[in-house]
Amino acid sequence: MAELESVIEQKLIDQLVYGESQWIYQPDLKTEDDLWNNFRYILEQNNKDRLDGEHLTDAEFEQVRNQLQFSSFYKAGEWLVGENGKVMVHVQRDTEKLHLVVMNHEHIAGGSSVYQVINQYRALKDDEETKAQDRRFDVTLMINGLPMIHIELKNKQHSYMDGFWQIKKYIGEGKFTGIFSAVQMFVISNGVDTKYFSAAGDTELNPKFVSGWLDEKNNPVSDYLEFAKSVLRIPAAHEMIARYTVLDEDAKRLILLRPYQIHAIEAIREASKTGKSGYVWHTTGSGKTLTSYKATRNLLMDIPTIDKAIFLIDRKDLDTQTTMAFQAYANNDLIDVDETDNVSDLKKKLKSDDRQVIVTTIQKLQRLITKRLEEGTPEYTKIKNLRIAFVVDECHRAVTPGTKRELERFFGKSLWYGFTGTPRFAENPYPKLGDLPRTTEELYGKRLHEYTIQNAIKDNAVLGFQVEHDGPKNMVDETDSRIYENETHMLKVLDVILNKSYHKLGFQNGKGKTYEGLLTTSSIQLAQKYYELLKRVKNGETSLQIDERIRQVLPDFPKFAITYSVTENDESSHLNQQKMRESLDDYNSMFNTKYDLSQIQAYNGNLNKRLARKDSKFKSRSEQLDLVIVVDRLLTGFDAPCMSTMFIDRQPMGPHDLIQAFSRTNRIFDKNKAYGQIVTFQAPKLFKESVDNAVKLYSAGSTGTALVAEWKEIEPAFRKSLKALRASAEKPSEIPGMSRKEKIVFIKMFQNFDKLFAQLKAFSQYDDSMLESYGITEDEYEDYAGHYFNVKAEIQSESDDPADSDTPEVDQDYELMAYSHTKIDYEYIINLIQNIVTPDDDSEVTPEQRKKQIEEVKQYIEDLRKDNFQVADIMDSLVYEIELDKDKYKGQSILNIVENMKRDCIEKIVKDFCLTWYASKDDVMYAATHYRNGEIPNENAIKITSDFAGYKAAQEKAIPKFKYYTQLLSALKKTLDEEIKPLINN
Repeated sequence: MAELESVIEQKLIDQLVYGESQWIYQPDLKTEDDLWNNFRYILEQNNKDRLDGEHLTDAEFEQVRNQLQFSSFYKAGEWLVGENGKVMVHVQRDTEKLHLVVMNHEHIAGGSSVYQVINQYRALKDDEETKAQDRRFDVTLMINGLPMIHIELKNKQHSYMDGFWQIKKYIGEGKFTGIFSAVQMFVISNGVDTKYFSAAGDTELNPKFVSGWLDEKNNPVSDYLEFAKSVLRIPAAHEMIARYTVLDEDAKRLILLRPYQIHAIEAIREASKTGKSGYVWHTTGSGKTLTSYKATRNLLMDIPTIDKAIFLIDRKDLDTQTTMAFQAYANNDLIDVDETDNVSDLKKKLKSDDRQVIVTTIQKLQRLITKRLEEGTPEYTKIKNLRIAFVVDECHRAVTPGTKRELERFFGKSLWYGFTGTPRFAENPYPKLGDLPRTTEELYGKRLHEYTIQNAIKDNAVLGFQVEHDGPKNMVDETDSRIYENETHMLKVLDVILNKSYHKLGFQNGKGKTYEGLLTTSSIQLAQKYYELLKRVKNGETSLQIDERIRQVLPDFPKFAITYSVTENDESSHLNQQKMRESLDDYNSMFNTKYDLSQIQAYNGNLNKRLARKDSKFKSRSEQLDLVIVVDRLLTGFDAPCMSTMFIDRQPMGPHDLIQAFSRTNRIFDKNKAYGQIVTFQAPKLFKESVDNAVKLYSAGSTGTALVAEWKEIEPAFRKSLKALRASAEKPSEIPGMSRKEKIVFIKMFQNFDKLFAQLKAFSQYDDSMLESYGITEDEYEDYAGHYFNVKAEIQSESDDPADSDTPEVDQDYELMAYSHTKIDYEYIINLIQNIVTPDDDSEVTPEQRKKQIEEVKQYIEDLRKDNFQVADIMDSLVYEIELDKDKYKGQSILNIVENMKRDCIEKIVKDFCLTWYASKDDVMYAATHYRNGEIPNENAIKITSDFAGYKAAQEKAIPKFKYYTQLLSALKKTLDEEIKPLINN
């Protein structure tokens, strides 16, 4: 028998307050009034001097309460940054303004900090909101009276993800408002599996960003009591909120650092205390820029002897995202991040007495010390004697050994911390130059923390890679460029990109939710040839045609661009400049921008943001790109989670360059993006060897975890899984009549089949016509999927019954991967409407832009109407109200509003049906919410509770009782199929 949730809850509380813990259990705090009174008391105690010993009046405290009604968790996060580490509220008392300290982040584990644990808090429904219910929260951790970390617990018979869905539901219902709007972190656990994630709005919560905890050696810490010891103790819990939460200003979301990021920052802090340098090996794609930003910032805050912290990047990275990302993270931070515009600016910042983080390039720093400082001058002496901590991004290549030696000789009191996903080892060293170091360890010192591709994939921090080598086979010389530099070869490449990448580019997700690809070539001339050829293909001027099924999802596919690094611009010929001008004109007309040749850097920045899709405006299809053609730009240091595929038409690169390029594709994004996709078009044998060697080098000697199996392994495994599926259920129609044990076997077999089917579909050589030879159709797959959903729901509802010991274990959190959703996505439209009613605060939306947004939403609603006119009608009426009053729903959850409108419709349909047929409203409502696969679950109950006598009395011409029941159930089935099912299934 599994432990009761109440027992798990009590054990957690006991662990939190055990021994010399600073957590205090407060069993008496159960309601919002209790929490406000508790907060008021702590606020007054911590500010006795500022209040002159007087209590706050009710009117004064109301001012405080109003300041703590946050419209989003992100807004609460902005406030919690504080002013010089102090989080304040401001109260007007007569003519004086009182500045009261709510929390002091310098008082972690001491000073004015008060740590409280509460449980079973009652989140009451709003009197006006009859649809919502009272909710009880499990355990909440409060700092100085404010809820900061909320924990939802399940017993071992449930998945920890049930806690996730519960939190998402509560946020949508508006339970995390008032004093609970300050929450920054959620924890979910079923005792044996424990995860955490940052607070976000209901439509922004993504299961992919749920993280487990790891110790310093990357071993998982999953037991809830062990997690409490590692993460929820003081000072760790307060540090998570104060030191390891980042505000991403671009995406307007909170980011909680993952454990490996925290361990690396702490390792750097410890090394710096003893004056040691070193490097961090964190695999590309695992958030190095974020880690290095926090490390740089914390060095300045933690080590008083450091005068400046300098984040060094290479000039060629200036037009990628690093500086922008730093700026986005630092915008709300205590430390100013100063990007240097030129060498004079850098000199001025180094001379100033301000302790600051400076972001600059290696080239500017070199120029400063070699050409702009005169030995013997006061400024020379001052700058030379600075105690500087250098943090180097992409340290495997950003600073050459020679340059680093030159900088170290000048800055004699410097510490150096390198970050890389691809270190230089003995197997891939720097070229030999005299006695200069040849590996990353020789250059920077000891490795302070490591987190390899294998660690990251196992931990779900990044995805693995599916690699296809589609280059010409059986070539005598695979490196002969003449094989590839011709239109025949290039059209073959474009055919794969345009017509054989349906699943790679996420067309199954539907319009607005597809992914992006990069096509990389060996030279700017070839990139421009591809650009010209692609324009001709799109205009119908070549033999290559774009498939109709691609056009059905995206009629404007492909939307493409070409991007140039600044150095390529400098070196390019007049011919190239003309072509560049034409491509800029194309981009300007596609997106209504105004870039010219003098603004290549600004154009690149806009293209980066458009590719990254982190700003809400780029979530709209009209603002999206599908493909970008590059040479080397964007192959390193660029983060776009919605990028799924790298198409490589060039010879193999070195191991570090290969892994860097591959890693543009393997960022976590949505539930359907299962791995980064790589397709190579040259030298297949050489490429396979290069890829295997690179992956082995950067994942501790094995390719198994990082590389998904190839077609020749997946295809037979798929055939085998189909046989196993047929053995468990030969036809979908057999499934409802199976025993519970047989159904569990079916679920397991179907999950395995689905996973392999999705992998098969992702290969460019897959074609739907192959299904006939396999002996299954897409319709039959969908029938199996329909029964799978029913059986899974049925098994979950019986989860209190122990399963037979010899039945396979079912993955309750598995989401189907081969399932297509090319219909207009319900949540996508919800997000677009949400962006209209609650735009980013700092983005000025003009009336014209707003009108364009509304027109786009209306178009999507019309597309939705073809499949679901009921939901389309609801959304239509909502958009009409928004057009009349732009502030009506500002700050509210559109998802919750639409769900309530749907529920109102369902209740009206049920009420009308019951009035006509004299049936029990409760029983018909149960049938409506549990109707699956054409089966009414409670037919007998409906027969028993329906009022035949009442029905008969109301009819002019009565029908026999047996006919009444038959007709009632027939009418109910019709109502469920035609009116209610579309409202429940979107």
